[in-house]
Amino acid sequence: MPALYIMIPAALLIVGVAIYIFFWAVDSGQYDDLDSPAHSILFDDQDPGHQAAVKHDTKPADEDTPPRV
Repeated sequence: MPALYIMIPAALLIVGVAIYIFFWAVDSGQYDDLDSPAHSILFDDQDPGHQAAVKHDTKPADEDTPPRV
């Protein structure tokens, strides 16, 4: 029984924080546009500088070996 005196206020505090975070997210515009991000995955990127799949740290094999003297 004494555990209920701690658990009930703790649960109410957690619920209050969750409700506060939800209303903060709604007021800050987190839920304004739900369709555009879902549809943006269907279109290709038009950026010619987009190089996500290219490894930039690779070198040709002849540059890895030190010069011979």
